[in-house]
Amino acid sequence: MTTRIALVGATGRMGGLIARLIAESDDFELTVGLSSADPLDKIVGVDIVVDVTTPQASPSVVEYAIAHGHNVLVGTSGWSADRVAGLEAKISGNLDVGVLIVPNFSLGSVLSTIFAGIAGRFYDSVEIVESHHAAKVDSPSGTAVRTAEHIAAQREGHEPLTPPHAEQTARGQVVGGVPIHSLRMRGVVAQQDIVFGGHGEQLVLRHETLSPTAYEAGILRALRALGDIRGVVVGLDKLIDLRSNDGLR
Repeated sequence: MTTRIALVGATGRMGGLIARLIAESDDFELTVGLSSADPLDKIVGVDIVVDVTTPQASPSVVEYAIAHGHNVLVGTSGWSADRVAGLEAKISGNLDVGVLIVPNFSLGSVLSTIFAGIAGRFYDSVEIVESHHAAKVDSPSGTAVRTAEHIAAQREGHEPLTPPHAEQTARGQVVGGVPIHSLRMRGVVAQQDIVFGGHGEQLVLRHETLSPTAYEAGILRALRALGDIRGVVVGLDKLIDLRSNDGLR
């Protein structure tokens, strides 16, 4: 059985990659391809919706999809913990739809965030430096926000992180007590450094995306899992067994 997909944001970088993967697959069909500015009422005759638009457009796409009974995969930045909580409240009790929000489709990025949550319990000084290509319009990245929120959540029972001089704008945007510094420049695909400072030492977790091919396995895993999702699920890590070496297949 072929799953019919509406891809919103099809004209963007990630949209183009997803469209190619759909075309190359045997189990998916791109039925509707829209830009971020196209009317959403063109979404008809599909099984699921994929949103890779902009932080401003994404909530409308998600609301339209769930209002019409479609599960939706969100690969757009801007879905902070507060925005996710609002979405959860909207579809609470609705067992017919599901939303899968994936801040990053790369396995390495997912593992980096998980490792950061572990390390964050042992260090009280944490900062993130994330770099993306010059065309990325939002900052900080959704991956960096997700990482900072995950670190803060894993520190439950510990003292909150209190970065020095956080009121200074040059110190970055603080999320969950973690300053995030964003670089947007040529020659970069994506890179994130999570820096932990301790007494007499530093620990740096780095993930670097060298090519968009790093996202392919995660995109396919998310698409194939989407039909069974109910409620709001955040993170590719929810779709893989982190207790084994199964990985992404």
